[in-house]
Amino acid sequence: MAVPQQEFIIAPSVLNANFARLGEECDTVLAAGGDMIHLDVMDNHYVPNLTVGPMVCQALRDYGLKAPIDVHLMVEPVDALIEAFAKAGASYISFHPDATRHLDRSIELVRELGCRPGLVLNPAVPVASIGQVLHKLDMLLLMSVNPGFGGQAFVPYVLDKLKEARAMIDASGHSVRLEVDGGIKVHNIADVAQAGADTFVVGSEIFSADDYKAVIDRLKTRLTQV
Repeated sequence: MAVPQQEFIIAPSVLNANFARLGEECDTVLAAGGDMIHLDVMDNHYVPNLTVGPMVCQALRDYGLKAPIDVHLMVEPVDALIEAFAKAGASYISFHPDATRHLDRSIELVRELGCRPGLVLNPAVPVASIGQVLHKLDMLLLMSVNPGFGGQAFVPYVLDKLKEARAMIDASGHSVRLEVDGGIKVHNIADVAQAGADTFVVGSEIFSADDYKAVIDRLKTRLTQV
């Protein structure tokens, strides 16, 4: 029996936030209607950019952030940073299958450390490639841009991948969130949701605006039309 689609979640990506006042930015975007904070962790190795480490996650927890923190590891190898981010207060930890030699072991490590495991598939990576471990996941994240930089345009063929992933999740009978990251805007979020996503990473669309709440309200209004 198919699992009913889960409630929609907006996960603002702070990659585009003002890092000089990151705690305040998180407070503001959550008060504006964001549901959890998304951290894009890049190592200038797996992807051509360098962003944040576990100290930033820990700093947000020390600041008083209570909301879930959704950590996307664009790093290689992953296991040491899985441990570090779990200790720093991450809620979800997702990583790329090709960034670890022992996929099953790394998934189990996330769960053993008290976090919810996820896998991330780049645009050209087939959904079927993670079929054997889908039942071990709490999150499947489909990249709708090539990872490494914010502000990119949505890759159109990811809509078909989302439909395939939604069918696979529903057929599995497991409750796995289907997240999408890259180029999510007010004008396309309904199409992305219609294709099967229930969790939406939104960065520049929110943080480039003067009024975060106005943007998040428009995103959520579009989702009510799905």
